[in-house]
Amino acid sequence: MMDQIYIGVDVAKSWLDIYHPTRGARRIENTPGDVRSFARAAAREGAWVIFEASDGYDRVLRDGLEAARASFSRVNPRQARDFARAMGVIGKTDRVDARMLATFGQRLQPPQTPRVSPTRQVLIAQITRRRQLVEMRKQEITTLQQTTDRDSRSDIKSLILLLERRIEKVETRITEIIRSSPELAETDRRLQSVPGVGTIVAATIMAELPEIGTTDRRKIAALAGLAPIARDSGQRNGRRVIGGGRATVRTVLYLAALHASRHSTMFRAFRQKLQASGKPVKAALTATARKLLCVLNSMVADGTYFQEIQPT
Repeated sequence: MMDQIYIGVDVAKSWLDIYHPTRGARRIENTPGDVRSFARAAAREGAWVIFEASDGYDRVLRDGLEAARASFSRVNPRQARDFARAMGVIGKTDRVDARMLATFGQRLQPPQTPRVSPTRQVLIAQITRRRQLVEMRKQEITTLQQTTDRDSRSDIKSLILLLERRIEKVETRITEIIRSSPELAETDRRLQSVPGVGTIVAATIMAELPEIGTTDRRKIAALAGLAPIARDSGQRNGRRVIGGGRATVRTVLYLAALHASRHSTMFRAFRQKLQASGKPVKAALTATARKLLCVLNSMVADGTYFQEIQPT
């Protein structure tokens, strides 16, 4: 049996640096045509492609690999950097990164990244667009608070109003996308049966955490960046912290946990118990967000709806 070939790809806005373990390094344009040719060649060879998530610049690569039915893993950049440091690699160039990703694949053999359905791809795009618009609105609101000139304030207010209308339009489109898919619509109903989980929280989870309901609570918490990381050494027990994972999912879950701890007896009692034991508010809310995610994960896995559990 032949050993699996792992190809490392470092993604940039305009090009891809590719490292093949037997053919060495090369660079191609990050365009659909060039990427499709590479993806088809990788699929024919049975190679496994490793690349980092890179703020949307990897979208063309992922689409090409999925179309060619090639095996690939889209890995967390922090995990890849930690691996490089562990291997003693200090320098950082595109070619070095590509070679290190190939080594990362060969040594750690990460799992196949789930393929994204066309409907989910559209949902991801709309969730991303909404997040961009919300950020622009936030910036304009901050600018408005810092501006005293009347004409400038009037212009800023009109832009904020325009952004709010665009956000509403995108949110309507998000709802339409979810309703068009029986699978997404059913998952949406389950998720929103939990107090604190609304349309945007549910849509973000479905779009950016497709593993929900398919793995255990520890792995799903790690994927969302809500798993506590130990920092113990010798007899010292360091403070647990969270990190890594998918920041957008973690953010919406944190906000959902805030609302859930106000409107759900179960989550309110959980948060209050932590704070009564001396946990800071932020730590208690983070733990509540982790518990909320675990409940959602179990509901999707079991095909059930939320049931309030009265604290004893």
